[in-house]
Amino acid sequence: MTPAQVALVQDSFANVVPIKAAAADLFYNRLFETDPSTKPLFASADMGAQGEKLMATLAVVVNGLRKPETVIPAAQALARRHVGYGVTASQYGTVGAALLWTLEQGLGEGFTPEVKEAWTAAYTLLSTVMLEAAREP
Repeated sequence: MTPAQVALVQDSFANVVPIKAAAADLFYNRLFETDPSTKPLFASADMGAQGEKLMATLAVVVNGLRKPETVIPAAQALARRHVGYGVTASQYGTVGAALLWTLEQGLGEGFTPEVKEAWTAAYTLLSTVMLEAAREP
């Protein structure tokens, strides 16, 4: 990611924080709608608490983009836990699509092509690290 992309992600996320509960609801509703295979993964979850975890995790990642080495170990550990929950490699794609859609809805006109490209780069970086960790024995 370029420094300009990092700044775009961080600046745009600052606009999501005030609507984080609504953004989390949008995200999970979209995810379950577009990939019903993900819904059973959350069958016993308190979705309010899950939304808070999602937004807290995003905040850690977004805040750590200037120093990815600080975020990568946590992302790898998260990926290994996700394997235990039954998350599949293909679901990373639908999660990314749901995230971008959620950002588009939440940011409105602020979700410019440049912001979309920056978020795509951030998610690609994160998901690549996580997929590699998930494949480790």
